[in-house]
Amino acid sequence: MSELPPCPKCGSIYTYEDGALLICPECAHEWSTAETAEEETAKVYKDANGTILQDGDAVTVIKDLKVKGSSLVVKVGTKVKSIRLIDGDHDIDCRIDGIGPMQLKTQFVKKI
Repeated sequence: MSELPPCPKCGSIYTYEDGALLICPECAHEWSTAETAEEETAKVYKDANGTILQDGDAVTVIKDLKVKGSSLVVKVGTKVKSIRLIDGDHDIDCRIDGIGPMQLKTQFVKKI
């Protein structure tokens, strides 16, 4: 049996395929498989509290972070404005006053 995704509208597991569309027999919702694949590939970035982050947000550092290759430390409470979300090991690309351009992980920041 093929694994079809549940209905995005009502959550029913009894979806079936009709040509290029997926159909829910319980709520009669129709959607394409391309929409389902697009939704699954979109990465959601969340801060330490679970709040969804977007490009341009301002965040605060919640833990002292050592800067690799120098003796500098990003202190708790440091505010970072206009972040950019990127793919990779570190999710945030930003500029911190007094330190310069950096990349941070979302698990060490919270949205202001």
